[in-house]
Amino acid sequence: MGTESVMNEQPLKYQVIAKKIEADIRSGVYRAGDKLPSIRHWVTELQVAKNTVINALQQLERRSLVEARPKSGFIVKRVPNYTPPPSPVFGSIQPTSISIPDLLREVIARGAAFDIKPDEPNVPEHNLMSRLYRHINRAMRTQSSRKTLYYDEPMGHEQLREQISRHYARLGLTLPETDLCITAGCQHALLLSLMATCQPGDNVVIESPGFYGAIQLLDELGLNAIEVPCHSVSGLDVELLAKVAAEYNVTACVVTPAFSTPTGACMPDDAKSQLLAIADKHDFAVIEDDIYGDLGFQFRPRPIKYFDKTNRVILCSSFSKSLSRDLRTGWIAGARWQKKIQRLKLVTQLAGSQAVQAGLAEFMASGDYARWLKYRIAQLELQRDELANTLDSTFGTSCRFTYPLGGLSLWLELPGQMDSLRLYHQALQSNTVLTPGALFSSHNDFDHFLRLSFCHPMTKGRREAIAKVSKLVHQSKFKGT
Repeated sequence: MGTESVMNEQPLKYQVIAKKIEADIRSGVYRAGDKLPSIRHWVTELQVAKNTVINALQQLERRSLVEARPKSGFIVKRVPNYTPPPSPVFGSIQPTSISIPDLLREVIARGAAFDIKPDEPNVPEHNLMSRLYRHINRAMRTQSSRKTLYYDEPMGHEQLREQISRHYARLGLTLPETDLCITAGCQHALLLSLMATCQPGDNVVIESPGFYGAIQLLDELGLNAIEVPCHSVSGLDVELLAKVAAEYNVTACVVTPAFSTPTGACMPDDAKSQLLAIADKHDFAVIEDDIYGDLGFQFRPRPIKYFDKTNRVILCSSFSKSLSRDLRTGWIAGARWQKKIQRLKLVTQLAGSQAVQAGLAEFMASGDYARWLKYRIAQLELQRDELANTLDSTFGTSCRFTYPLGGLSLWLELPGQMDSLRLYHQALQSNTVLTPGALFSSHNDFDHFLRLSFCHPMTKGRREAIAKVSKLVHQSKFKGT
């Protein structure tokens, strides 16, 4: 096990071979246009079955790294240029009161799109999702009349909390079910965290660019934001955080260390430890949003909570991104604020659905959640590559974008000082829904960025939508607007 991550379950043999060939392609052993060695060569060299090699090559083909040519075998395709945007540099970092303009509220109300082309046909439902619904329906049919006449217990379904506890235990994180409380999603958990730790007028550190939901919460709760720059690969700049905490009175820090939106950045373990040392020194709460943690392509990062020795990390997450947004079921481990959080939950959500929680508990206990993650992660990795290849072939070198190792989205930097909010309104005319960079900061530092999601397959309609955006960008650049 590596020092900075906890690996997913052992990959299949063909996946290991695919990653080996991919590494050779990315390191230049095989270049664009080169013919890969024959299937027979790989069978002999790696001592594996022919079908294993074929499966590996087909996976690389689906990810647009190689292509099969009749009578020629597999040829290496051009690898996209994944140049990430540079780290943001702010003129000053200081507490600022939040006020979200109505225009941005309109964008958020449209769903802050995880789908650039929402009118595309839906993909067929996976059989594991059907099993989840069967678990939930069975719980509805079999629950006793007493349960239908009484609310759920305040902390949430005991068996679900136990399964979540076991899920984290596989990462080496001891999180007893008595320390967990079920919530109405991760946003609800973040709300409870801020209500439990902060008073109106307090200063809260947030990532920039960072989750627009956190910005909304600060606005509604009357809290000041201190935006600390985030590197597009490694996340929150902890050195700048140390300077901020030394200069201002910080009450809490909201951070998404694993594959954060919008960039897909992943914080290294040493940075997590540094963050906790700063929090201990200046005595502020660390509110961890772990919602994308289960969606790592190569590894499952340890939560910051794993390194917490002083019980100051509040862990928040949900099934919304890893499983289904429709479930509206999340959780919170409230650390030293747990009792207050439980009281606040009763005020903000009296109870959750017992049947949904019981169905989820069975889904996890049966191993179906682990199987679903294995399928979903492979699907998302493929869709990330499809999106990256589409961007590279469409925009070329005029744009830079991140290439995350997990999560659901990447961060695209448009050329010059192009206004992505204006681009958003132009694209809407063709029912193309963009997520402009202005959503991810209370300042105007990211107006020339877009968040693009690989949550959905790269269909013909979505490729055409990206081509339309590229055309609009080119037209605006040509006009000098």
